[in-house]
Amino acid sequence: MSAEGMEYDAADIKVLEGREAVRKRPGMYVGSTGERGLYHLVLDVVDRAVGEVLAGRAGSVDVTLASDGGVRVADDGARVGGAYDPDLEAQLTSLHMGSGPIGRRTAVITPFGLGLFVANALSSRLTVEVRGEGTRWVKEYARGVEAERPDTVGPLTGDLGSATGSGTTISFWPDTEIFETTWCPFPVLAERFRQLAFLNRGLAISLTDERPADGVRRVLYQFPDGVRDFVAALDAEAGAYPHADVFGFEREDARMAGTMEVALLWGHSRGAQIRGFANSLATPAGGTHLDGFRDGVVAAITEFARERGLPTASDLDARADLIVESLTAVVSVKLDQPEYLGATRTLLGNTDVRVCVVEAVREHLGNWFAEQPERAADIVNRIVRGRDQD
Repeated sequence: MSAEGMEYDAADIKVLEGREAVRKRPGMYVGSTGERGLYHLVLDVVDRAVGEVLAGRAGSVDVTLASDGGVRVADDGARVGGAYDPDLEAQLTSLHMGSGPIGRRTAVITPFGLGLFVANALSSRLTVEVRGEGTRWVKEYARGVEAERPDTVGPLTGDLGSATGSGTTISFWPDTEIFETTWCPFPVLAERFRQLAFLNRGLAISLTDERPADGVRRVLYQFPDGVRDFVAALDAEAGAYPHADVFGFEREDARMAGTMEVALLWGHSRGAQIRGFANSLATPAGGTHLDGFRDGVVAAITEFARERGLPTASDLDARADLIVESLTAVVSVKLDQPEYLGATRTLLGNTDVRVCVVEAVREHLGNWFAEQPERAADIVNRIVRGRDQD
């Protein structure tokens, strides 16, 4: 083929914007058109409801997988000034709105986090109902375009299957023209919601599945002790017997512009279970929060051994891996400006976080050892013995 036949200039470039761009390249916005993308689509809608709870405007989130393939996400947030919500309408119709700013009082629920606009564009139908001060506002969209039917604004009567009381319900049906499947696995969503409840102790979140032929199933997650409950659950899942001495603390540190919540337990599992989270998003690749945690634990253990004159103290510096060998821990940081490395946000890069977490873990764990010297000596002895059990 000659170069003359391959001419290409600006006139050949087609610029896609808004919903057209989302529908043309859905994988860019939710990761795939398979089960993974469907999962992220649901989380984009749940993100807004969880944000209402963390901001103190609501107390609970209820998610329902309906028998007709739809998904309902409801919160009980109080509405001031009537039911109409212009900000919510903007989130449904403007891509730049996203899911709002990231900060220590918000949860990053999905790595993509592009908000309600993407869910609206990739749904064959979406309805939003807002209830407040005795009135309700309902609006409907089809593949991101406002339905011809006008908005419904009127008294809250409970008709048309609407819920009662204040709150917002978003119902949507993933578009079968886009997605390879519209069956979102219950266990996968349940695990993520359970994780969110562990990491945000004020959050109550339920998941109901109306699809099974043998009856509806429902789970409700709410954990008053936060990451302490998380560590206890991880240890139990590893087959260990229940422990009453899960150690944990919380601290705010202005140097990292955020807070940390840490819990740990030396259990009886073979192998460490150390999980890190930044603004409620898992960081499986690690990062500065986990580096700081490990350094702080090693420092507290070696200092205790030296202060007590334990004969094995000189060996511990070379046994950092053994110190965390049977450790179950959760390290959760919530930052005003988290710096994730990579597009999928699996690695935390804030340099100040490492120093802050090292100091906090070293101090709090050191104080705990001082209060429970026999327990601390037992931990040190087990570390030195390697994998020996109690």
